[in-house]
Amino acid sequence: MNALGILWASPNTLLGLIAGGVGMCFGAHCHWRPQDLALVFHRWPWGPGGALTLGNVILHTGDSLDQHCVTYAHRAGHCVDDPILLADHERAHVYQYMALGVLFLPLYLLSGGVSVRNRFERAADRYAMTGSGWWPWSRPADGRRG
Repeated sequence: MNALGILWASPNTLLGLIAGGVGMCFGAHCHWRPQDLALVFHRWPWGPGGALTLGNVILHTGDSLDQHCVTYAHRAGHCVDDPILLADHERAHVYQYMALGVLFLPLYLLSGGVSVRNRFERAADRYAMTGSGWWPWSRPADGRRG
């Protein structure tokens, strides 16, 4: 099943590989993270910080995905959540890409882009907090809006 998901996400992964390769010209380095089913480019030299997932590639501006960060809802002041692991959040996006393939980027952008309103980001935060619920159209167990 993972092989089919990786194949279905491959057009987006190719975009990530190109971006990661360009980043390597400016000091990024990469390694495979089997637990995330992703090739991670660390010290990716552009952007405001954090990470961006493209298929089975994660572009990360820092040194390790195993760092804590806050949820989108916490950052927006909607609630107070415990910190989550960035790796768990990005792994949810990898799963989303593997399920949606080439449909991921248009659906993500139609859902609001990088924002607390985006169901893909809320689902990734939910997955990072609970270990389940990465599907953008699933409902949280407590009944709140997902």
